[in-house]
Amino acid sequence: MSDARWMVYNKKADFSELAGRFGVDPVVIRVMVNRGISEEEMPGFLHPSLSALHDPHLLKDADEAAERIRRAVSAKKKLRVIGDYDVDGIFATYILTAGLRRIGADVSYDIPHRVADGYGMNRRIVEQAHADGVSLIVTCDNGIKSLEEVALAKTLGMEVIVTDHHELGFDVDEAGNKLWQIPEADAVINPHQPDCTYPFPEICGAVVAWKLVQVLYAVYGIADEAMDFLPFAAFATIGDIMPLRDENRSIVHFGLKRMPQIANPGLLSLMERTGVVDRAVTPYDVGFVLGPCFNASGRLDSALRGVALLLEEDEKKASRMAEALRNLNDQRKSMTETGTQEAVALLEQEGRQQDMVLVVYVPSLHESLAGIVAGRLKERYYRPVFVLTDGRDGVKGSGRSIPGYSMAQKLHDVEDLLTRYGGHPMAAGVSLPRDNIEAFRSRLNSQAGLTEQELVANVWIDVPMPTGYVSEELVQQLEDLEPFGEGNERPLFAEKDVAPISARYIGKDQRFIRFVLPGNGRDRLEAVYFGDGQELTGKLVQRFGRDAVDRLFAGKTSPVRLTFTYYPQINTFMGRRTLQVRIDDYK
Repeated sequence: MSDARWMVYNKKADFSELAGRFGVDPVVIRVMVNRGISEEEMPGFLHPSLSALHDPHLLKDADEAAERIRRAVSAKKKLRVIGDYDVDGIFATYILTAGLRRIGADVSYDIPHRVADGYGMNRRIVEQAHADGVSLIVTCDNGIKSLEEVALAKTLGMEVIVTDHHELGFDVDEAGNKLWQIPEADAVINPHQPDCTYPFPEICGAVVAWKLVQVLYAVYGIADEAMDFLPFAAFATIGDIMPLRDENRSIVHFGLKRMPQIANPGLLSLMERTGVVDRAVTPYDVGFVLGPCFNASGRLDSALRGVALLLEEDEKKASRMAEALRNLNDQRKSMTETGTQEAVALLEQEGRQQDMVLVVYVPSLHESLAGIVAGRLKERYYRPVFVLTDGRDGVKGSGRSIPGYSMAQKLHDVEDLLTRYGGHPMAAGVSLPRDNIEAFRSRLNSQAGLTEQELVANVWIDVPMPTGYVSEELVQQLEDLEPFGEGNERPLFAEKDVAPISARYIGKDQRFIRFVLPGNGRDRLEAVYFGDGQELTGKLVQRFGRDAVDRLFAGKTSPVRLTFTYYPQINTFMGRRTLQVRIDDYK
């Protein structure tokens, strides 16, 4: 049971009319309306198509970049791709490097080291490229804010193409107008540029890189081959938590379908090592199983290992590399768990877990894991969190926020305490002297501006719906709304005061509970709860008494009632399909 506030969407539409027009259940229409899907978008949302992909030539400077690359390849000049150390940056680097090699380019790649270099192209990387005889640099998933580094590369006689998807920096003039800061590269491909005509700017860095490859392949007369990179673009879209709307939905939908058949020994080996084989690949597999392995390379070692795995063509070598990457992620998980436990202990020993803004200093934590631990603490306490640890020069840390608290703004208000900071409303990075930690904590809390109401999470329910309404047909129609993820969250339903017929513990350690619910005029329905079953039982005993709960577990008439949120699904076991609901939370 969580302390979250349950809220029900109250958006209006003629659900019955739309359901009749599109041939689906009104519940499906309500879910789409709740996600902000317009009436015009609904057919494409229900039936994704590759025709939804936008014309890459609409990206400003895409044709100019392709022509400059063509000339450099023709002149046998050296090219270098410079990426980033997260999943999006790794896959963008792979797409560009592999794409350029296909047209005969003499291309190498480089990625900044998370700890030694920090984010983005830096002076060392530019000077190294020049020393290696590189004539053309192509960035991916970074570069839009590398004004000085691009200028340095130009001074050294290199051409620069920037491909990126991050927001542009800007100054503000006296009249309050934004003055956009755009690096003076030979070509800048970024859909967020104010004069770019691309219709959907919310694409990840790997998709921007892929769009450039599409334009480039058209020049070389091999346009159809660009679709080979679709699964990698889908992987990065999920890994970078991009909104699964517009063309992103089609990229992920079709990219995941193609992933098991890709001709990439590295990714296939990793899928095998992590158990993602012999079945459809899901956004969960990418976001929580495969993606973290690539992120671990950038956190604990070098993201170059992730790119090398994707580029490896020898199956035996790829298998060894995939195993090493999986082991690295296992190490990362262990370090994260230890760091989280230590952070929780420090907060609770000091009695700070109820602070408006949590600031915890864990000197032993690897600095690349601060953001993950901050995210864990945010979920546990539902507070803005900053996790600090020792860096090379003072203290470094990462923050994760909740709605209503802009980290970027709040850090600006205490910038006199910081040596460096940056970020967005929901996440940020900081550097500060160790002596300033207490002042940092104190001022962030005194200036938090949060209400008690804002410190309670909202859980949004799509439809209060009796489980008796659930049918296999409805489940199949809800599955047509997949893939679920950022901007298209899995639907959530709720029912009040349900009288379970029986209950029993399930799972290897008997940690979970399976309920049997009345079927409302049809077969009984099973409901599974994969949270803390013992805790749920304890809550039921407090509310209804031990005898009532014992009767429920014995399958006898009992006064026990449950109010819960759920998602319906079809469980397939030993070739048998059964309808069930998965309980998400309860009151």
